[in-house]
Amino acid sequence: MGVELSTSEITAHQAYPARLEERRADVVELQRQRDRLGWMRLLTFAIGIGFLFFAFQIQMFSPWFLIAPAVAFFLVLLRYDATVQRWHRAKRAVKFYEQGVERLAGRWVGNGTTGERFLERPHLASLDLDVFGKGSLFERICTVRTRPGEETLAAWFLEPSPADEVKSRQEAVSDLAPRLDLRERLAMLGAELPPIDLDAVAKWGSSPVTLYLPQMQRLLVGLASANVLTLAFWLIVGGSPFPFLVSIVISAFVAMRFVRDVGPILKPVEPMGHDLSLLVGLLREFESAPFNSSQLNTLQAELRADGLSPSQQISQLVRLVDWLNARRNQMFAPIAVLLMWRTQMALAFEAWRARSGPLIANWLRAIGSIEALSSIAAYAFENPDDPFPELIDGPALFDGDELGHPLLQSNVAVRNDVKLIAPIQLLLVSGSNMSGKSTLLRSVGTNAVLAMAGAPVRAKRLRLSPMRLGATLRVQDSLLAGKSRFFAEITRVREILDAARGPLPLMFLLDEIFHGTNSHDRVLGAEAVIRNLLDAGAIGLVTTHDLSLTEAGTRLGERAKNVHFADQFRDGEMVFDYRMRPGVVPHSNALALMRAIGLEV
Repeated sequence: MGVELSTSEITAHQAYPARLEERRADVVELQRQRDRLGWMRLLTFAIGIGFLFFAFQIQMFSPWFLIAPAVAFFLVLLRYDATVQRWHRAKRAVKFYEQGVERLAGRWVGNGTTGERFLERPHLASLDLDVFGKGSLFERICTVRTRPGEETLAAWFLEPSPADEVKSRQEAVSDLAPRLDLRERLAMLGAELPPIDLDAVAKWGSSPVTLYLPQMQRLLVGLASANVLTLAFWLIVGGSPFPFLVSIVISAFVAMRFVRDVGPILKPVEPMGHDLSLLVGLLREFESAPFNSSQLNTLQAELRADGLSPSQQISQLVRLVDWLNARRNQMFAPIAVLLMWRTQMALAFEAWRARSGPLIANWLRAIGSIEALSSIAAYAFENPDDPFPELIDGPALFDGDELGHPLLQSNVAVRNDVKLIAPIQLLLVSGSNMSGKSTLLRSVGTNAVLAMAGAPVRAKRLRLSPMRLGATLRVQDSLLAGKSRFFAEITRVREILDAARGPLPLMFLLDEIFHGTNSHDRVLGAEAVIRNLLDAGAIGLVTTHDLSLTEAGTRLGERAKNVHFADQFRDGEMVFDYRMRPGVVPHSNALALMRAIGLEV
């Protein structure tokens, strides 16, 4: 695998641009080599044709005249192919570092994997917190190459994990973060395609063997041998073609007998040669890499289960796929018919599946975990000032100093302290429009998602307990379903209340709660919901610009605290500092905004 270069003393801002220039220079040099070898390939071919023409002219033709040009052409061709592969890998390395530089500059939106398909899974906060979709947390962090890696990372974002599991992930991420060479090699393993889907192969591997191997294999080998021998005897010795025709008819009958079994065996893997080759590369990297963290060593042990090398096993499967697809070659196709190639290959796949098929699912789970950890490690390497949080099993807790939004550039994000420590369970956040209330809720929720996935957080310090999240920042009406926004909101609030009574603590993030109804009903309903949530042990934040709702903070006693965001009106413009302050907001900016745009109020 080579020596792993340490990046512990350099930062992503230093490493990415420097390596990008190096890899671009590699691309230029390899392209020159490729072009030179291309001309050499053409030249050796022309020399061979010249030798052939000269031999015919002097009527001294001999096959030996072509040996030297043929060998030279073959050697040049081998070197040309190797150079082309290196050139493609170098181009992928360039893209790897270009994407890294773009992430560091904050220009990553629209360039990554969005994970929008995970929005279809029921969740009480993923849409509200921009966990998936364009410009989402998933797009910012996800660098995986396989579908299992996507699934694993998404699962970590959607479901809270116990504190011990999160701590184990943090150790693994710390181990992987400085391994820039390893992450670069992984990025070069696959072509520029969407993340591969190996679920069909895993399902195929775990399904039962349908062909009876020993007897079938002996029968097919015998029939294939008979086809070849009878054909050779007919063509070389002469005589009747009858033995060959009999052998072919019997072979066709046997092949037709098993055609229904052969199709389901070959169909899932026939188009997967490239994807399986990528999996081989991933497995080889992880099998041989020296790790320090216990979780990574455990994942390596899972890959080596039963003394098997997964990369070798998958390499055998790749070769079987290549051999199967060889029947499409026009030169080999007639021979494939004689050898009953498709049926023979089905038996070979069955033998491989009987030996290694059930292990595929375990290999993919291990690969998914390692890729997800590698994605988080890249994020940690690119954000060295973001610390790992401390997760504490127990009652709901969220104690953050200088909390910022992780999707904003660190140098522009305004940070605030957020402390929900017993006896305080609620921060009732008041403030004018555009003052930063919703951004605060997203900062809290998104950092909680990162923390429970095992990633660093955008804060100076954060302690929290594993919690479920429930939010109402992006509740929308549905014309097709005939539901108003208010009905959609109260439905979501009902689901959040049910989740608060579950086995895990809950954090709720309610933005402008019940603003779709009148002030009187809003205050009564919101206070009742908040009381029920607090009584269930939940913690959270509720925003409002309706000052009458802030009085609920006083009635809830020491369990609630009023905080606010302020603004100033200067030279006809609203000015915000996005700093959270104690108490209730002293004034509203709605009338000032109306006057600023010319409304006479």
